[in-house]
Amino acid sequence: MSFSVFIPFIILLLTLNGETIKTSNLQTVNLLDLQAHRGGRGLMPENTIPAIKNAIDLRVTTLEMDVVISKDNQVVVSHDPFFNDVLTTTPDGKFLTKKTSLQYLLYTLPYDTIRKYDVGTRPHPDFPKQQKMQVYKPLLSELIDAAEAYAKEKGHEIMYNIEIKSKEGFDGLRHPDPGTFSELLVSVLKQKQVVSRTTVQSFDIRPLRYLHAKHPSIVLSYLVEKAGTLQSQLDKLGFVPETYSPQLSFVTQELVKQCHEQGMKIIPWTVNTTEEMNSLIKMGVDGIISDYPNLFKQIKQKRRSA
Repeated sequence: MSFSVFIPFIILLLTLNGETIKTSNLQTVNLLDLQAHRGGRGLMPENTIPAIKNAIDLRVTTLEMDVVISKDNQVVVSHDPFFNDVLTTTPDGKFLTKKTSLQYLLYTLPYDTIRKYDVGTRPHPDFPKQQKMQVYKPLLSELIDAAEAYAKEKGHEIMYNIEIKSKEGFDGLRHPDPGTFSELLVSVLKQKQVVSRTTVQSFDIRPLRYLHAKHPSIVLSYLVEKAGTLQSQLDKLGFVPETYSPQLSFVTQELVKQCHEQGMKIIPWTVNTTEEMNSLIKMGVDGIISDYPNLFKQIKQKRRSA
């Protein structure tokens, strides 16, 4: 076997065993799962088709996004179950308040109504560099079609990380029950033939349990936003998922080691500075979820010159 063939084979084995590649810093970065959070909301309106196209231009590994369900059982790309007052302009040009926005639950609206609301024109107070444009919340099926076509045009295969936005106590009010929600999502993924390139994630353990039992081939990620021991959280979930995705501040060298010992990847959120990214890379994380996918290139450049 030639040297040039042998090295990539060794790299693959090390990666599959959850270990940090030590051949070079640049290779370590390139093997990371670089995810654009909500399509990269630091740069473009979140969870929109323009955002995902921009993320593809930036050569991310994975498009991270959220989905909710409309009144007519359409899978809609949206982080919030309602029209967020910070983002939204109504069809008649009005703004919502935090109180009134809760009255605009997407689960109570048909998709043809949802589509009429603009969620990209208003300046975002937390993301001043975000480009502004008139844009709507797309159907997941529409977004996947756009992503697949654009990625093919750019010669870049893309992965998906899709969060089910559900919460115990809100079944029938803000979303359907976990089983129905999961099946609606799986139906779109199968129709668009992207199951093998999709991870489904959630803070809600109920859809994760459902998918683990009913659709074991689907890759799952357990989102965590509260402190606790890894083992206690896995005991609560009831199985070991492919990925553990904690809030950035919880990540330690020991936690990374524990995840890898369990056979899980660890991909933290939301990582928005190069300093944080570098620190996590040194710890051996398997991916990074960021609002600023443009920083990934800076990380590579910094590593290349190190």
